[in-house]
Amino acid sequence: MKPFLIVLAFLSITFSQAQDFARHVNPFIGTGGHGHTFPGATVPYGMVQLSPDTRIDGSWDGCGGYHYSDNLIYGFSHTHLNGTGVSDYGDIMLMPTVGINTLDSKLYSSKFQHQKEKASAGFYAVHLDKYNIDVRLTTSTRVGFHEYTFNDECQPHIMLDLNHRDKLIGKDYKIINDSTIEIYRQSEAWARNQQIWARIEFNQPMFFEYYNNSMQNGFIIHPKKGNVKKGEKILIKVALSPTSYEGAKLNSSEIKHWDFDKVHKAAIALWNKELSKIEVTSDDKDKLAIFYTALYHTMMQPNIAQDLDGKYRGRDDQIHVAEGFDYYTVFSLWDTFRGAHPLYTLIDKKRTADYINTFIKQYEQGGRLPVWELASNETDCMIGYHSVSVIADAMVKGITGFDYEKAFEASKASAMRDVLGLDAYKKNGFISIDDEHESVSKTLEYAYDDWCIAQMAQILNKKEDYQYFMKRSQNWKNIFDWETGFMRPKKNGGWDKPFDPREVNNNFTEGNSWQYSFFVPQDIEGMIEAYGGPEKFEAKLDEMFNSESKTTGREQVDVTGLIGQYAHGNEPSHHMAYLYNYVGKPEKTNEKVKYILDNFYTNTPDGLIGNEDCGQMSAWYVLSSMGIYSVTPGKPEWQTVIPYFEKIKVNFENGKNDILTKNDVEQRNYNFGFFEQNFGNIYDVSGVEIKKFISVPVIEAESKAFKDKLLISFNSYPNYRNEKIKYCIIDSSQTSIFKEYKEPFYINSSCKIDFYKELNFDNSLYKSNTISATFFKKPNNYSINIKSVYNPQYHAGGPEGLLDGILGTENWRKGDWQGYQSQDFEAVVDLQAVKELRSFKANFLQDSRSWILMPTHVEFLISTDNINFTSVGSLNIAKDSEIDPKDENSFTREFGVILDKKKTARYVKVIAKNFGKLPEWHQGAGGDAFIFIDEITID
Repeated sequence: MKPFLIVLAFLSITFSQAQDFARHVNPFIGTGGHGHTFPGATVPYGMVQLSPDTRIDGSWDGCGGYHYSDNLIYGFSHTHLNGTGVSDYGDIMLMPTVGINTLDSKLYSSKFQHQKEKASAGFYAVHLDKYNIDVRLTTSTRVGFHEYTFNDECQPHIMLDLNHRDKLIGKDYKIINDSTIEIYRQSEAWARNQQIWARIEFNQPMFFEYYNNSMQNGFIIHPKKGNVKKGEKILIKVALSPTSYEGAKLNSSEIKHWDFDKVHKAAIALWNKELSKIEVTSDDKDKLAIFYTALYHTMMQPNIAQDLDGKYRGRDDQIHVAEGFDYYTVFSLWDTFRGAHPLYTLIDKKRTADYINTFIKQYEQGGRLPVWELASNETDCMIGYHSVSVIADAMVKGITGFDYEKAFEASKASAMRDVLGLDAYKKNGFISIDDEHESVSKTLEYAYDDWCIAQMAQILNKKEDYQYFMKRSQNWKNIFDWETGFMRPKKNGGWDKPFDPREVNNNFTEGNSWQYSFFVPQDIEGMIEAYGGPEKFEAKLDEMFNSESKTTGREQVDVTGLIGQYAHGNEPSHHMAYLYNYVGKPEKTNEKVKYILDNFYTNTPDGLIGNEDCGQMSAWYVLSSMGIYSVTPGKPEWQTVIPYFEKIKVNFENGKNDILTKNDVEQRNYNFGFFEQNFGNIYDVSGVEIKKFISVPVIEAESKAFKDKLLISFNSYPNYRNEKIKYCIIDSSQTSIFKEYKEPFYINSSCKIDFYKELNFDNSLYKSNTISATFFKKPNNYSINIKSVYNPQYHAGGPEGLLDGILGTENWRKGDWQGYQSQDFEAVVDLQAVKELRSFKANFLQDSRSWILMPTHVEFLISTDNINFTSVGSLNIAKDSEIDPKDENSFTREFGVILDKKKTARYVKVIAKNFGKLPEWHQGAGGDAFIFIDEITID
C-alpha cells in the first residue's frame, strides 16, 4: 500500500447532539503514574478547574495537584494545570472541616478512599473520612460550585487558606455581607506574577475570621447559627476573575441560583456539545472511555481568561478589552503545536482564530509571541517560537478571523530577536554548545519554525521574506553528521566528542540524539536524502525502534514509553512512526501506531505513558485512532493509518460532517475524503528562486586548548567535486587573508580561525555561513590529578579543563563546568617544578534551582613532595560570605588566597566542601547538592 495525503472534502449530512458522550469520560485516567492530570470538575476551556489537592509541595508527580496514589486531601482549589511538568495554580482553596480552628494544612487535611470518590465530566465527589463530610463539586465556565453535606450534627469550619501551594506575594479581601466575601490573591511560582480575584458566596450567613501571621494567612469561616443539623448542606459559589473584584462579581452572574444539579446538568451539556464533534463507534467500553477522555483532555485548555464583558489582563499587566475574539491562557506550545492545535483546526476553527488573536495581542503588549504562556506571564519554558506553527497551520488551511499581516509581523519579529541562541543561529546557521544550551534541539526547532514563517510569507506574497526564511529552514543540515547519521552537538566549529546518541544531556531538550535526529518535518525528502535514500532511512528508523530501550547520561523523567529509542511519553517522538509512510512502508506505520494505541493508553489512573502536557498526549491518541496525523503542521495535509475504530463521524462547526469506516479506508487504499477544508489563496512560488543552501564545513582539532602545537583539519558533507573550503587565521598579527584548504596544518599560538565553504553551481558561486573557532595556547604546562569523580554529564572537556585558562559563564549548561554531586571536590595541581607562589584562586558557580550551590568551605594547601601538604589559607564561605543559598539567580564567584609572604612548592591541593543535603526550603529537599568548579588559577 502507498500512503496518501488526505484530500480535504466533506459531506452535507445533518447530525444530532442528543447522544451522551460525556458518560464515557473517566477523569481519573492520567492521575496515576506520570500523567499529571487532575480529576476535578471543569467545563470545556473553562476558567475554573475545581479539583482536590492531595499534594501541596510542587513535586514532579504533584504538578496537577493530585496523585492517585495519595490518600490525603488538603482541600479543593479552583485552578489546575492539566498534565504539565512544572507545578503552579491551586488558587482559592476551600476545605470543609469539623471543629478545626487552625490554618495548619497538616491538621485540617483529611484522609479519603477511592471507593468513596467519583469523577465524571463536569463533576467530582468524595467523602472526607476525618469529618464524615460528603463533598460534591461542579462548575460553569467562571464559577465553581461546592456542596458540602455534613452527615453528623456538628460545628463546621471552612478553611480558606491563602498560603496554599505556591508563594503568596500579595493579598486583599472585602467582606461584602454576612454571606459574601471577595478575595484578591497574588502569587509566585512558575508564573512569576499571577493575580486572581474571587467572589465567594454562601447559601447562609457566615462568620469570617481572618488570620494573618507568619504561619497562617486566610480565613476560617463558620455558620453564624453555630451547629448544622445532620444531613444539612452548605453551598458555596466561587466566581473567578483575572482583572478585578468587579470582574468577579460580574462573572458570578453565570450561576444565579443554588441548584447544584442544575449546574451539573449544564456542565454535562457543555461537554456533550464539544465531545459530539467526533463520534466513534465501538463495542469496547474501555476504548470508548480512552477516546472520549483523550478528547476531553484536549478540551481542558487553553482556558478562557477574560471576564464576561471581555476584559482581560494583558502581558503588560494592564486591563484590556477583547473585541471580536475571546482571550485565552495556558499555551504549552512546545507540546501542543504537534497534535493538539492541528486537531483544533479540524474541529474548532473559531477557537483557533481566538488563540491566534490572543497571540497577536500578547505580541503587541509584550513584544513577542508566547512560548509557554501562563496567567498572562511568559514562563520561557521549553524552546522554539511555536506560536508560528499554529499561525501558519491556520493560514494554509484558510482559517480566517485574524489579521494575517499582523500575525506575520509578530512571527517575523519573534524570529529576529537575539536571545536564546538566535543571534548565533542567524550568524552561523546553527547553535553551538559555546553559544547556548540545548543547542541541537533549538537549531532543529528554530529551522522548522522558520519554514512556518516562510509559508506565511508565501501566502502574503512576501518573496524576500519567503526566500530568507526558507534558507534558514535548511539550517538542520549544519548539525547533521552525514557520517554517523545523527544530529550532533557542535563545539568550537567542530563536532563535540565523545558522542553517544543514547545520551540525555544539556545539548538536547528532554531527550537524546535518537529522539531528535528525525525532527525535520519541514524537509522530510531532504532528510531522507541525507540518510542515504529511502532504504537507508527505513533501516535507520528500524534501528531506532529496535534498539535497546535504555538511555545514558542524565536521568530524564520525561523520557518514558520507550520502544527502542522511540519515547512516546515525550513529544519529540510523536511524529516518528508516521515517517515510514514517506518511504512507501505504511504497513510499518500501521504496526507501530496500533501498538502504541493498544499499549500506551489504558482506562486506568496509570493510563498515560507520559505526562499529558496540556492535551498533546491525548491529541496524538485522538488523531491516530481516527487514522490521521499532522507530521508537518503548516502543510494542508495529513499522514494516514488504518483507523482504530469501526466508524468515525466528524461533525463540523458549520453543521456538516464526514463519515469514515475501516472498510472505506482499506478499499480506497488511503484515498478518501475526510473533512472540510479551505486552502486559501496561496500564490505560485514555482518561479521564485530559493537561494542554494550550502552547509558549513566542520573543523577538526583535538581540543580547544593546547600546550605546544595543535593539528587543524577540515571536513565537509555532503562533499561536492567543485567545492572549496576557505579559511583564515587571525592571531596576534591580525592577518585576515582567506586561503583555500588543501591539507591539515599546525597552529602554535592562540588564534581564531574563520572558515566557510563555497560551491560553484550553474555558473553561480554560493557560500555557506562563515564560522569561527578559537584556540588557546595554555599559559603553562601544569597537570592536574582530580581525586573526586565528576559527573560524566559535566566534565568540561576532562581534567585539563580546569587549567585551560577559559572561564565558564553563568550558563553552566553550555558544558564549561565540572560538576560534583554528593561529594567534596579535591584535586592536586602539579606545577612541574618548584616555583615561588603568590596567590591561588578557584571559580565556582551557583544555580540553586538546579541543585548547584557554592561550597561551604574552600582550602588551598601546598607541598614539595605530593605527600606532606601544608595549608596556606582557607575560606569559610557558609559563615563569612554574604552568599545566600536561597538566591535563585545563576552566578559565579572566585574564591582565593593571597600570600603575605612568598612560598615555594611544586604541588597545590584545592579542597572544596560540598553543601550536602538540600534543606527543607529547597524544592529538591533531601537530594544531594552539586559543586560546580571551572578554573583553578595559580600565580
